[in-house]
Amino acid sequence: MELNLSIGLKYKKEKMVAMDDTAKVFGSGAAEVFATPMMIGLMEAASMNAVKDYLPKGYSTVGTSVNIKHMSATKVGKKVWAEAELVEIDRKRLVFKVDAYDEDKKIGEGTHERFIIDEEKFMSK
Repeated sequence: MELNLSIGLKYKKEKMVAMDDTAKVFGSGAAEVFATPMMIGLMEAASMNAVKDYLPKGYSTVGTSVNIKHMSATKVGKKVWAEAELVEIDRKRLVFKVDAYDEDKKIGEGTHERFIIDEEKFMSK
Protein backbone atom coordinates (compact mmCIF):
# COMPACT_ATOMS: atom_id res chain seq x y z
CA MET A 1 0.00 0.00 0.00
CA GLU A 2 1.49 3.29 -1.11
CA LEU A 3 0.33 6.38 0.76
CA ASN A 4 0.23 9.83 -0.74
CA LEU A 5 -0.28 11.58 2.60
CA SER A 6 1.62 14.59 3.90
CA ILE A 7 1.67 16.57 7.11
CA GLY A 8 -0.54 19.64 6.85
CA LEU A 9 -3.51 18.17 4.98
CA LYS A 10 -6.62 20.05 6.15
CA TYR A 11 -10.40 19.89 5.93
CA LYS A 12 -13.28 21.98 7.28
CA LYS A 13 -16.69 20.40 7.97
CA GLU A 14 -19.68 22.57 8.89
CA LYS A 15 -23.34 22.27 9.80
CA MET A 16 -26.21 24.16 11.38
CA VAL A 17 -27.08 23.06 14.91
CA ALA A 18 -30.53 21.44 14.90
CA MET A 19 -32.61 20.23 17.83
CA ASP A 20 -31.48 16.65 17.06
CA ASP A 21 -27.88 17.76 17.70
CA THR A 22 -28.53 18.90 21.28
CA ALA A 23 -27.34 17.34 24.51
CA LYS A 24 -30.98 17.02 25.61
CA VAL A 25 -32.01 14.96 22.58
CA PHE A 26 -28.74 13.01 22.41
CA GLY A 27 -29.07 12.09 26.10
CA SER A 28 -25.71 13.50 27.15
CA GLY A 29 -27.16 16.40 29.15
CA ALA A 30 -30.30 18.38 29.91
CA ALA A 31 -29.57 21.55 27.92
CA GLU A 32 -30.74 22.36 24.41
CA VAL A 33 -27.21 23.16 23.19
CA PHE A 34 -24.81 21.46 20.76
CA ALA A 35 -23.92 18.10 22.29
CA THR A 36 -20.30 17.18 22.93
CA PRO A 37 -20.69 13.83 21.10
CA MET A 38 -21.99 15.73 18.06
CA MET A 39 -19.00 18.08 18.16
CA ILE A 40 -16.65 15.11 18.34
CA GLY A 41 -18.45 13.52 15.38
CA LEU A 42 -17.95 16.72 13.38
CA MET A 43 -14.24 16.68 14.27
CA GLU A 44 -13.95 13.03 13.23
CA ALA A 45 -15.69 13.75 9.92
CA ALA A 46 -13.31 16.63 9.20
CA SER A 47 -10.33 14.38 9.97
CA MET A 48 -11.60 11.53 7.81
CA ASN A 49 -12.26 13.89 4.90
CA ALA A 50 -8.82 15.50 5.18
CA VAL A 51 -7.16 12.29 3.99
CA LYS A 52 -9.78 10.21 2.16
CA ASP A 53 -8.85 11.41 -1.34
CA TYR A 54 -5.18 10.55 -0.72
CA LEU A 55 -5.72 6.88 0.19
CA PRO A 56 -5.56 4.01 -2.30
CA LYS A 57 -8.84 2.57 -3.60
CA GLY A 58 -10.34 0.19 -1.04
CA TYR A 59 -8.73 1.92 1.94
CA SER A 60 -10.24 4.29 4.49
CA THR A 61 -9.71 5.30 8.11
CA VAL A 62 -11.35 4.52 11.42
CA GLY A 63 -11.27 6.64 14.54
CA THR A 64 -9.41 5.11 17.49
CA SER A 65 -8.84 7.91 19.98
CA VAL A 66 -10.13 11.37 20.88
CA ASN A 67 -8.73 13.85 23.39
CA ILE A 68 -11.14 16.76 23.21
CA LYS A 69 -12.18 19.76 25.31
CA HIS A 70 -15.67 21.20 24.75
CA MET A 71 -15.14 24.76 25.96
CA SER A 72 -18.31 26.66 25.15
CA ALA A 73 -22.01 26.07 24.46
CA THR A 74 -23.73 26.70 21.13
CA LYS A 75 -27.47 27.30 20.72
CA VAL A 76 -29.75 25.67 18.17
CA GLY A 77 -29.75 27.56 14.86
CA LYS A 78 -26.08 28.57 14.97
CA LYS A 79 -23.55 27.41 12.37
CA VAL A 80 -20.73 25.25 13.72
CA TRP A 81 -17.66 23.86 12.02
CA ALA A 82 -14.68 21.69 12.74
CA GLU A 83 -11.23 22.08 11.25
CA ALA A 84 -8.82 19.15 11.12
CA GLU A 85 -5.13 19.20 10.24
CA LEU A 86 -2.96 16.13 9.83
CA VAL A 87 -0.01 16.63 12.20
CA GLU A 88 1.57 13.17 12.49
CA ILE A 89 1.93 10.08 10.30
CA ASP A 90 3.27 6.87 11.86
CA ARG A 91 2.81 4.08 9.30
CA LYS A 92 -0.99 3.51 9.41
CA ARG A 93 -1.60 5.75 12.46
CA LEU A 94 -2.66 9.32 11.72
CA VAL A 95 -2.92 12.12 14.29
CA PHE A 96 -4.99 15.25 13.70
CA LYS A 97 -5.17 18.59 15.48
CA VAL A 98 -8.87 19.46 15.63
CA ASP A 99 -10.65 22.69 16.50
CA ALA A 100 -14.36 23.54 16.53
CA TYR A 101 -16.05 26.92 16.24
CA ASP A 102 -19.46 28.50 16.11
CA GLU A 103 -20.33 31.87 14.59
CA ASP A 104 -19.08 33.70 17.69
CA LYS A 105 -16.20 31.76 19.21
CA LYS A 106 -14.01 28.71 19.48
CA ILE A 107 -16.01 25.94 21.14
CA GLY A 108 -13.64 22.96 21.20
CA GLU A 109 -10.13 21.72 20.62
CA GLY A 110 -7.96 18.65 20.90
CA THR A 111 -6.47 15.75 19.01
CA HIS A 112 -7.95 12.83 17.14
CA GLU A 113 -6.24 9.61 16.06
CA ARG A 114 -7.28 7.44 13.12
CA PHE A 115 -5.89 4.25 11.59
CA ILE A 116 -5.78 3.41 7.91
CA ILE A 117 -7.61 0.18 7.11
CA ASP A 118 -8.08 -2.11 4.15
CA GLU A 119 -11.91 -1.97 4.09
CA GLU A 120 -12.41 -5.54 2.84
CA LYS A 121 -10.07 -7.09 5.42
CA PHE A 122 -11.46 -4.93 8.20
CA MET A 123 -15.08 -5.86 7.45
CA SER A 124 -14.28 -9.58 7.20
CA LYS A 125 -13.07 -9.70 10.82
